[in-house]
Amino acid sequence: MTNNEIVPGFDDEKDDSLKIILYKVEDTEKCLLLTLTGYIDTYNSNSFQKRVQRAIEAGFTRLIFQCGSLNYVSSTGIGSFTAFLKAVKPQGGDLVMMDIQPKVYEVFQLLGFSQFFTIRDSMDDSISHFSTSQAREKPSVFPKVVGCPLCNKKLKAVKPGRFRCSECKSILAIDGAGQVLLG
Repeated sequence: MTNNEIVPGFDDEKDDSLKIILYKVEDTEKCLLLTLTGYIDTYNSNSFQKRVQRAIEAGFTRLIFQCGSLNYVSSTGIGSFTAFLKAVKPQGGDLVMMDIQPKVYEVFQLLGFSQFFTIRDSMDDSISHFSTSQAREKPSVFPKVVGCPLCNKKLKAVKPGRFRCSECKSILAIDGAGQVLLG
């Protein structure tokens, strides 16, 4: 199945610097896997946004971005992901970023956006994020105020992950139970 068969007009604005392949996730309602290859920067982010916005307008409000072949994301590119999140949340949707390369993840961390996005390592974990029954089974300890183990700065964590302390710039890891480790 081609991209245009899944989302009409999706490939009308192709850009050679960012290849996107769409896969409809059959077992999950309104779910679309977008495999990204290349990079997202100031020059191609507008095209990227228009293409993904078409998918959202076509009714896909649960988006999984496969980022294993995404080599670079600028702050403008992160802004695009933020815009997608704002577009799908009011419709009961969400987005998951999967298989992010460390150097790309570091940009999310440095800009303080890693806590806003759901990041998973596998397709099964990504799909299970959209399962409402699983979300009800596991009560979350987040959001949680934690103290930096080095400088004692109080930080608010909205989900588990790796973060940078705003005071001493140490990298911290916060697990699912809310425990803070240097990281």
